[in-house]
This record gives sequence, C-alpha cells and structure tokens, in this order.
Amino acid sequence: MFKKLKEDISVIFEKDPAAKNIVEVLLCYPGLHALWYYRFANWFYRHNRFTTARLISAVARFFTGIEIHPGAKIGKRFFIDHGMGVVIGETTEIGDNVLIYQGVVLGGTSLKKGKRHPTIGNNVVIGTGVAVLGPIIIGDNSRIGAGSVVVSDVPPNSTAIGIPARVGLGFSQKDIEMLEHGKLPDPVAEAIKFMVKEQEKVEERLKKIESVEGITTKIDEYLETKKKEIEKEFFNTEEKFKQGSGI
Repeated sequence: MFKKLKEDISVIFEKDPAAKNIVEVLLCYPGLHALWYYRFANWFYRHNRFTTARLISAVARFFTGIEIHPGAKIGKRFFIDHGMGVVIGETTEIGDNVLIYQGVVLGGTSLKKGKRHPTIGNNVVIGTGVAVLGPIIIGDNSRIGAGSVVVSDVPPNSTAIGIPARVGLGFSQKDIEMLEHGKLPDPVAEAIKFMVKEQEKVEERLKKIESVEGITTKIDEYLETKKKEIEKEFFNTEEKFKQGSGI
C-alpha cells in the first residue's frame, strides 16, 4: 500500500514542474486526493456496497471538484493535473501512466447498462477540456489535443484534435514523440492545404491548355484574395508548429 502511495506522489513530481515538495503535494493537489478517495470508494464498490461507495465519491467531488465513479478501473501512475471539472464514468477503463488535465470528461453516450464509457490505453495524455464519449478505445501512447471531442477510436501512437477529433496527418512517429499536448497537428488544416495544392496543379494545367488554344482568362481578384487569406491562415500553421516544437 505504501509503495502505491509513494508512486502516486512521485508521478506528480515527474509530470508537474510546479510541484516543489512533498508537503505541498499532499496538501494542495486535488487530483491526488480524488485518486485516494476513488480507491477507498472502489473497495466498497467491488464488495457490492454501492451506496457507501457513491457517498464517498460524492464527498470527494465536494472537496476536490473531481468526480470519479467508484466503478471505474484505473491503472498505475495516474495523474490528474489541476483537475477541476474532471468526470470519469462508471465503465471507464484507464491504463498505466495516464495524464489528464482539468475539464476532461470520460463519458457515456448510451442509457443502456453495460460498457458505455471509454477505454484509455497506457501512456496517454488528454488535454484540457477534452470530452471522450462512448465505449471507444484510445490507443497506447496517444495524445488528445485540448478542447477536442473524441467519439471514435484513436489508434496507438497517434495524436487527435478537433471537433470531432481527427488523427493528425503528415507527422512521423518522431514528430509525435516531440509534441507537447498544446502543440498538436491540425488535421483540418492539413486537409485544406492538400486541397489548395491540388487546385494549384489543376490551374497550371488549364493555363497550359489556354496558352496552346490562345485563350485569355481574366483573373478573378476576389478569389485570388481569398486564396491568399486561406494560405496565410493554414499554411503558416505548419511553420508555427515546427517552430514551437523545435522540429
């Protein structure tokens, strides 16, 4: 038991640079308190003392702002940073070495009994304000960008961002490993950049055909202006990302 408590504290020092000393961690980290409340409630839940388990969970929510259903399954080295507004549903399963931030909801999408909450793999990072909904699987070593809504499976070793969340395109495993959770690829921007580049290829072909046929087409200044605005917004995203992540 003491080994597990020591592990709970050590993971905070590893994942939160704001942690200064053990006394501070013991007194001022609601994520740690919520986890300990959960373990106490989970013992009663596993012994079919459901009302007692839920009462302990309710007390934990009152003092920490974090709601973990006592029926959830949580692995080793789990850390909730800050934690206010975090909700973890009854049939949620969380692997080892998982980090989640404030406002995360691991919720259900069905009123039917049975498995209705997410399964989170090992070494997963879930950013601020993320909602992971339904009996979906978040693969090992994956990262979910802040503010995303995840409603489908996320493969292992990948990043997902957006509403609904999509897996980032055009990034190698090395790139993903270097990412901070607030510097994730934007799959929507990647798709738009791809379409713009393909359109440019089509325009080049048309120009060649018009040149051969002696046809002169007037340039639509409005469309050109809009195209430049789109390129400025989305093509610079990749450069900003690379500068921010050191790639």
